[in-house]
Amino acid sequence: MKLTNKTTIGEIVADDFRTAAIFTKYHIDFCCKGYRTIEEVCKKRDIEQSELIEHIEKARNSSANQSFDYKSWPADMIADYITKTHHKYIEEKAPIIIQYLTKLCGIHGAIHPELHEIHTIFSKSTLDLTAHMKREELVVFPFIKKMKSAQSKGTPFDLPPFFSIENPIVSLREDHITEGQRFKRIAALTNNYTPPVESCATYKAAFAMLQEFDKDLKKHIHMENNILFPKAIELEKTFEKVS
Repeated sequence: MKLTNKTTIGEIVADDFRTAAIFTKYHIDFCCKGYRTIEEVCKKRDIEQSELIEHIEKARNSSANQSFDYKSWPADMIADYITKTHHKYIEEKAPIIIQYLTKLCGIHGAIHPELHEIHTIFSKSTLDLTAHMKREELVVFPFIKKMKSAQSKGTPFDLPPFFSIENPIVSLREDHITEGQRFKRIAALTNNYTPPVESCATYKAAFAMLQEFDKDLKKHIHMENNILFPKAIELEKTFEKVS
């Protein structure tokens, strides 16, 4: 779809649900007032049309196909990529999804009680993922980088409080199993992320964003379990630690 100042907000979100986050950021109702054009909402909100369109286009192009040979990357580079890509994704998208689910529970929860369970599961997942990511960013990933730096310089490194990188990895992998089970349940409750017939734009956007979140989380977990963690364990074995 080519955007013009006459394109309606509803058409844009229907064409690409990722743009819903942009309208939410600008406090623009794309659901009940989706009939309004870009020109109308920009005038109402005192927003530059070019600015809004630029953000919409960026959202529409955010998942352009990229093919990277992650296995060839060093462990420290993978850790940085996960932090800047997948951790940032969760931090940005989770609050928006919770906002949409809260709205859906208030409007449609009586007829679709499963929305309340979805909201509860996703909210708990968000809290646990936040703690999970902090453990990685403050403890595990810095240690991986420290090991990589020591290997590059040919110097030893101090024994960490957790003695071996394998110890925190066990806990992180258990977290991954829990999240996998949670999203399996969410997929079942949403009929594999299929909104009800005649559902509103917010309903459709929420389910589409949940599906994308699930897909991103699976890739995130795959990169850690199958690429980063094995590399970190092997890296630790390449030299003797000194206390």
